[in-house]
Amino acid sequence: MALKRNKRFQAEIATSSLSDIMFFLLLFFIIISTLANPNVIKMTLPKAETTEKTSKQLISISVTEEKRFFIDKEEVAPENLEAMLLSKIDSNKEQTVVVRIPYNLQVQDLVNVLQIGVKNNLKFVIATNK
Repeated sequence: MALKRNKRFQAEIATSSLSDIMFFLLLFFIIISTLANPNVIKMTLPKAETTEKTSKQLISISVTEEKRFFIDKEEVAPENLEAMLLSKIDSNKEQTVVVRIPYNLQVQDLVNVLQIGVKNNLKFVIATNK
């Protein structure tokens, strides 16, 4: 009497570990993307004892040591700084403007930038290193 098997061999791929790997890769890229800030120009900032976090709605003004002005990585002439800043601000003026200025520039350079905020009732914050 000849008995035949009804089941044939089928190749299987174990995919349970692949979902774990994909989860860890997704988690890794989410964490890394939150750490990267593309609107920053590299410069040495002044030091402070404490730091304060700002809201996510912010505009960055950067001043380099050569006194070149940038609004969110876009270079702006000093005489057009106020007009460009006001064009980027929402109508409700709820955005915070972060001023990044090197520690070795004169105080008058910082005051000139901050006067724009005082004149237009804007919230300005000076970026520092801890």
